[in-house]
Amino acid sequence: MSKKLSGILTIVAAIIGFVAFYFFVRIVMEGDDPIVESADLQASIVSPFISFASFILVATAVIAILFSMWNLIKNPHVLKTSLIGVAFMAVLLGVSYVLASDGAVTDGIGVVLPEGEAGSVSKWVSTLINYSFILGAIGLVFVLLDFVKGLIK
Repeated sequence: MSKKLSGILTIVAAIIGFVAFYFFVRIVMEGDDPIVESADLQASIVSPFISFASFILVATAVIAILFSMWNLIKNPHVLKTSLIGVAFMAVLLGVSYVLASDGAVTDGIGVVLPEGEAGSVSKWVSTLINYSFILGAIGLVFVLLDFVKGLIK
């Protein structure tokens, strides 16, 4: 990265930090109890901070996506590797969906919980839980393999 671009990014990061610090100081100076008790204070002090944080989150996500896409376009071999990774993740999601249950969500004695009816929502929640477990297991295997490899060296 060029020195000029690095300097510009440092200035932008400093400005974002100062604005966030300003909102933080306003909230701390007002205190918790007055903000909790007054909707006007929430709207005038907390809401701008939340809007600012949301803007920074969206801007960061958009910039990250754009630079990732640009990198993939510039390096076609990376695009191929990325597509293989996305295909593997899609296969894992498919396996998770097949293994998922679409039964109703019950408590300890078998009573169906409110909003816990059987159906597609329950199926997708179960799918994503299974997906998380599968990805966690794969990650754990790689961490353990790396640990063993480090012990051998």
